[in-house]
Amino acid sequence: MSLVREIEVAGKKIKFEFNKFAKQANGSVMVTCGDTQVLVTVCASEEAKEGQDFFPLTVDYFERFYAAGRIPGGFFKRETKPTEREVLTSRVIDRPLRPCFPEGFLNETQVICTVMSYDPKHQPAPLACMGASFALMISDIPFNGPVAALRVGMKDGQYVVDPSPEETVDLDLNIAAKPGAVLMVEAGANFLSEAQMLDAITFAHKTMEPIFALQLEVQKAIGKEKRGVPVNALHEQLMTPVKDLIEADVSAAFQIRTKQERRKALSDATKKAIAALNPDGEAAKTRAIKKIAEEVQYNVVRHGILKTHNRIDGRGLEDIRPISCEVGVLSRPHGSALFQRGETQALATVTLGAGDDEQRLDTIATPDAMKSFMLHYNFPPFSVGEVKPLRAPGRREVGHGALAERAIQQVIPAKAKFGYTIRLVSEVLESNGSSSMATVCAGTMALLNAGVPINEPVAGIAMGLIKEGNDFAILSDILGDEDHLGDMDFKVCGGAKGITALQMDIKIGGLTREIMAKALEQANKGRLHILGKMTSTITEPGELSEYAPRIFQIKIKPDKVRELIGPGGKVIKKIVAQTGVKIDIEDDGMVNIVSPDVTSAEAAKQMIRTITAEPEIGAIYLGTVKKIMDFGAFIEIKPGSEGLCHISQLADKRVERVEDILKEGEEVLVKILEIDRQGKIKLSRKEALGKKPTVTVG
Repeated sequence: MSLVREIEVAGKKIKFEFNKFAKQANGSVMVTCGDTQVLVTVCASEEAKEGQDFFPLTVDYFERFYAAGRIPGGFFKRETKPTEREVLTSRVIDRPLRPCFPEGFLNETQVICTVMSYDPKHQPAPLACMGASFALMISDIPFNGPVAALRVGMKDGQYVVDPSPEETVDLDLNIAAKPGAVLMVEAGANFLSEAQMLDAITFAHKTMEPIFALQLEVQKAIGKEKRGVPVNALHEQLMTPVKDLIEADVSAAFQIRTKQERRKALSDATKKAIAALNPDGEAAKTRAIKKIAEEVQYNVVRHGILKTHNRIDGRGLEDIRPISCEVGVLSRPHGSALFQRGETQALATVTLGAGDDEQRLDTIATPDAMKSFMLHYNFPPFSVGEVKPLRAPGRREVGHGALAERAIQQVIPAKAKFGYTIRLVSEVLESNGSSSMATVCAGTMALLNAGVPINEPVAGIAMGLIKEGNDFAILSDILGDEDHLGDMDFKVCGGAKGITALQMDIKIGGLTREIMAKALEQANKGRLHILGKMTSTITEPGELSEYAPRIFQIKIKPDKVRELIGPGGKVIKKIVAQTGVKIDIEDDGMVNIVSPDVTSAEAAKQMIRTITAEPEIGAIYLGTVKKIMDFGAFIEIKPGSEGLCHISQLADKRVERVEDILKEGEEVLVKILEIDRQGKIKLSRKEALGKKPTVTVG
């Protein structure tokens, strides 16, 4: 049965159309806001694959170029692999949905969000997330919703729901939540305080309330009966024997401080249970025992932290692992830094380039936009002691890199101050605890080492949470196991003045404002501690590397840009050929000269100044005769500027024919006699006889 519902959220109308499109899917909805339309479908297999021991959820978000009335650029005129923007949006949708599926539901499930019409005033990502929840709610797929999503900005201290891309905001917050819990937060901020961030989250959650109510109403009206979630009898049967057999071994293993040794001890405990309780090697029993062993680990760690406030590695709740920092560790990169925190190690490098090194973005939202700061994050398998095939960066790498880039972007100087294109690469060499936050720290120091005048240093810290009933413990600088076995992964980045980026994933309901406030306060203390370690290593931008290109800037009037380029690029090509520099010209008149040495740059600067300077009365030029007339000659004194030398100004004597003195293409010294109100230039050859040029062009 087809159904249409509309709702108004913060003055914007959102329409949901059910069972009209893609009716063979388990659930489908077309979400419309303004002229933005997103089709969301959900499908799940009838049965779980035999031997399946995890939930295979796939969330894909696609932006079709036809949605914006455009044809894709480049050689391929159809959409191919997902863009970085699509990957990041897929993650933002996946993260709040995943914890809402019931334990034990292992059927392969796919959520596909397709942007079919794009209106720049209404962003599609929150609509796609809401659509996914609506489609799951009306389907027969087990789902503990509803979930809603919003994008919230802050401008002049006021909250703005779904700000347009053109608006400059101090906060860009993407948030997803259930009626009683925030599930996911992704934010970039211009040094906002913890209180401002918390107020924004609270505002967004309250604004979502009508969306929750509508989903429940629609589910009641057209929702299908939900499938049952199978009970694993073998799991129930083996629970007590496995726990009795290995609980003591697991407790002992978590007293081991070194990650690799601890992992081996935990693995040995699991093997012990399999050998004792499954001597025949039945596959189903082995899977059940492994699953129960993970649950035993989960309970042992959580109980120990809540009861004793002692963590896996012996730290207190607010303690930060030992930190060491080093800069200039690599010879040829333009800047480098090594950041070590416990068993997490990130090596960051900076490469400085020219304007033509910028990344061109071709998406429906940013046609032909240019990006001059890029952060790339690599996570090789050896960083966790594993053997895996090396492939292109996956969603995790793209997401972690985007978070670190968002944190550092706020302190990157404007192009007018530092004209380089900047590529920052983080190689994660060891990982046990947040490597994305280590990337922020290493990246900041590498930028300073490269001589980038960042506005202020920024650092990042990952926070965790263990909560049982009313008891909870907030953990600073979490280990990998604490992340895996805990209830929250909360990453906060910023400087001494405030927060620049935030990412939060919650695995439980009932996360109160009190808990979030305490987590933000504790994160602030930890962040300042880490910043202290970093600034004791490097505080000011260093000298540019001898291997880095030199960029010199000169500002000209915007209306002189065409004159500097010349017809067919003739003028700019001549400067490049004569000086050996590279030149990038911005529309606002900023000229970036990329040169291997100061001498070449200064020569290019002088030529640019001469070409773009306004002609002055009394100046003497070596010009070129362009056209001869009966009454005189038109002479080009510089590219784009011509003047008339009247026949009476050609020589000290009477001249009968202009051709007796000048020929077209000939170079001749001339002096500017007059410039009238219309900009017409009167020249004299006879006034320049025997003199030298006062202005040199080319």
